[in-house]
Amino acid sequence: MSADFLVFDDELRERLAVNLARFERRPVPVEGRRAAAVAVVVVPDAEGRAAVVLTVRAHGLRNHGGQWACPGGRREPGEMAEEAALRELSEEVRLTLPPSHVLGLLDDYPTRSGFVITPVVVWGSADDKPVADPREVAMIHLVPLADLTPDRLVLQRIPQSDRLVLALSLMGGLLYAPTAAVLHQFAEVAIHGRDTRVAQYDQPLFAWS
Repeated sequence: MSADFLVFDDELRERLAVNLARFERRPVPVEGRRAAAVAVVVVPDAEGRAAVVLTVRAHGLRNHGGQWACPGGRREPGEMAEEAALRELSEEVRLTLPPSHVLGLLDDYPTRSGFVITPVVVWGSADDKPVADPREVAMIHLVPLADLTPDRLVLQRIPQSDRLVLALSLMGGLLYAPTAAVLHQFAEVAIHGRDTRVAQYDQPLFAWS
């Protein structure tokens, strides 16, 4: 990856926005499932490199406690995906950002646990750092964009599904879909300008409920 992608600057913001604007996202009908939104928020790390915010969900949460996730959650009635993503960013990691920081949307991703997730790409702030709300977030980790390379992709087979399970080799282990699917499409579409789809990939058994 070019060194340009390491820096949290206006050039990177423009590149992400242009690639997302030309991308024809694919929505998924909710059809009895629950509509949700997650924020793929790009922030600077301690070295000024562009990174995305990942959280470990608090263990006491009703849905997917203890699992890695982008900040996000269920959409409230009448709430747009962008509104939900910005609200969840403020609630979970105390990043309060205006609508003008939304760069675009990725494909909807239907989950085995009954959600349709809309990923919202958001440009963060160089002045405010994410801070975990302990009621919802156990830990925050910043993943440099430079780590989201195609060679991190891991596809696995499980006997319970005829679809491949998607994971990313990150942080010394494997990060699984749906979060891995969202991050992989973000890297492919927003960073590299490739129309890569991920809704065809499955999730591991622990994410099915």
